[in-house]
Amino acid sequence: MSVSGRVLRGGRDTIPVAGTWVVLHHITRDGGGPLDSTRTTSRGRYRLPIGEVDTIGVYVVSAWYDSLAYFSLPLNVIGRPAVHVEDIVTYATTVGEPPIRLARRLITVAGAGSSGDREVLEILELENTGATTRITRDTMIATWAGRIPEGVANPQEGQGDLSPDAIVFRHDSVHVLGPIPPGPLKQLSYGYTVSHAVRTFTVPIDQATVELNLLVEDTTAAVTAPQLEALGVQELEGRRFAAYRAGPLAAGDAVTIALPRGPFRAQMLVPYVIALLAVVMVGALVWALKKRPPPPRLS
Repeated sequence: MSVSGRVLRGGRDTIPVAGTWVVLHHITRDGGGPLDSTRTTSRGRYRLPIGEVDTIGVYVVSAWYDSLAYFSLPLNVIGRPAVHVEDIVTYATTVGEPPIRLARRLITVAGAGSSGDREVLEILELENTGATTRITRDTMIATWAGRIPEGVANPQEGQGDLSPDAIVFRHDSVHVLGPIPPGPLKQLSYGYTVSHAVRTFTVPIDQATVELNLLVEDTTAAVTAPQLEALGVQELEGRRFAAYRAGPLAAGDAVTIALPRGPFRAQMLVPYVIALLAVVMVGALVWALKKRPPPPRLS
């Protein structure tokens, strides 16, 4: 069997890419690697053979253009003599441009866990507003960056359209170091922990945001934000969340969530018990000193 398709260059005009390398990859749980490669024709077309098909592994095609590799979606090759791959659209690369717009920010705040802390998941949708792929050649300069709340713990990247290896956290901000091409919105996700001691959780808005969606499992929490719309309580996977929508938001706006106290836990009494015992012990010592008989007088 074989796989075939086209490589195009996107931008103001979409044209075929001639003479670029196209590689067929076979990916398994244990790794995988390239199977075969060829160059595109003058019309941007290619054809690559597959010998014996592995029904467990995954096949993808990549094309190289202007220092970047672009990948197809996984191919459905089982039981088919030939597979047509959707056009792989590549772009010229530029450093520091075009602008990246934050089209949507979804924040899910879970209820308090056994420790009283709350887990938060954020999913962002980024839009490259130009006709070239934005890249960076300096790991200290991000292709896109955004603020996360101050004082949160354990920030970590999640699954999305952007490689987790290209996401770093610095000084209450998340930085994307990987390329961001034009086309469909690119999804970025990350999570962090809000301490049980936090009663007012503030989400900073450091750049224009077209739409913000918020899901809060503590349905009694009080939410404030510009142009806020309450959407009622929604059930997701057996859990109930109060849903909100806000936006568009401007840089400098803020979203605040006044959180209720978490469930009672015996550990919460420990500091008070220790303090009470200390007071009792001091009182007992003072009482004992007062009751001590006076020393005998010397005749």
